[in-house]
Amino acid sequence: MYQYESSKALFERAQQSIPGGVNSPVRAFKSVGGTPIFIEKAKGAYLYDADGNQYIDYIASWGPMIMGHAWEPVVTAIQQKAAGSTSFGAPTELEIEMAELIKSMAPNVDMVRMVNSGTEACMSALRLARGYTGKNKFIKFEGCYHGHADAFLVKAGSGLATFNIQTVPGITAGAANDTLTAPYNNLDAVKQLVAENKNEIAAIIIEPVAGNMGCILPQPGFLEGLRALCTEENIVLIFDEVMTGFRLAPGGAQQKLNIQADLITYGKVIGAGMPVGAFAGRKDIMQYIAPLGNVYQAGTLSGNPLAMIAGYTLLKELKANHGIYTELEQKTEYLRNGLDRVCKEAGIPYTINQLGSMISLHFADHAVTDFTSAAATNIERFKQFFHAMLKRGVYLPPSAYESWFLNHALTREDLDKTIAAAAESLKEIA
Repeated sequence: MYQYESSKALFERAQQSIPGGVNSPVRAFKSVGGTPIFIEKAKGAYLYDADGNQYIDYIASWGPMIMGHAWEPVVTAIQQKAAGSTSFGAPTELEIEMAELIKSMAPNVDMVRMVNSGTEACMSALRLARGYTGKNKFIKFEGCYHGHADAFLVKAGSGLATFNIQTVPGITAGAANDTLTAPYNNLDAVKQLVAENKNEIAAIIIEPVAGNMGCILPQPGFLEGLRALCTEENIVLIFDEVMTGFRLAPGGAQQKLNIQADLITYGKVIGAGMPVGAFAGRKDIMQYIAPLGNVYQAGTLSGNPLAMIAGYTLLKELKANHGIYTELEQKTEYLRNGLDRVCKEAGIPYTINQLGSMISLHFADHAVTDFTSAAATNIERFKQFFHAMLKRGVYLPPSAYESWFLNHALTREDLDKTIAAAAESLKEIA
């Protein structure tokens, strides 16, 4: 039986000096109840908490730990690079090598600008799209999360949905008014917004495979329709690949789905979990960024040597060994088939969404294709399932509105244990 006394004590202590006791809201476990687990270390497919409990991990630091935690080549590379200092605030050859590597892997990328997070990448890409087009409005999709910059915190899914936050204090009406929202997978709604705001829309930003309302797949023709519409209307199509980039394929969702965006944003995956991000795309757009153009963006830690060497080491391996993606998809399909079997046996309404190594289980008897259908699932049952799995040593995202991420270190034995834990958990909560 798992004990959480140390985590409880740490959480009580944390609340005295950190708002809510956590530095990112979903970690507080408010959506699932109970005390958040404080992690002490991780290795491979496993997390270890402050009480010494071991968990099979299906968060993978929200995506980037594709090879598993503390992957030796990345750890060694960081240690060696740190001996030469942790930051310069000046150019390095490694930044060039990293940009060249990303260009060689991702379709339709001519230039790359390094930043420090996925939020910063999306914020900067939107500013660039506005500067390039001379227009201010943009379209995002209900339930898609693009970081916590002001313009994006409108119907943002994920953490906001978890806490049932509908409006965010501190966001001005001007910022919100330039944000147009449409249901995910609804091309007609997008066309209507474009028609109603003719020649005013700078960009459409989307998670090509949504990960912030569960794993939501684009329906056939949806992304293709967006691409055609953006081309016709001189709108910049931005793919937020903070979750999907280099995870679904060496070239991310663009490659996996065979759709080319104009700008692409990346997050912590290009730092193997280090705090880093990037935005990238066509040269004719990217040259509007300072110092080439007048769209300003800067950061002392952009291109940080530790983040660059970590990401370079991971991406180089992913480029050289495409079999990693085949194995990850096979493992995820094995998990999906196992979950499908035990859910049927339990007689509980469910639906499973999966693409590559992203997967989500929803307790509902309807398809989950957008935020509305995701919100209509049985959230209370997910809370019960989460805790039942946790006490059996399986760590799932602590929200019904998040995708699960598999890592390469997971073994068939780990997957079988997970499936067995799910069978027991479903019987317990039925």
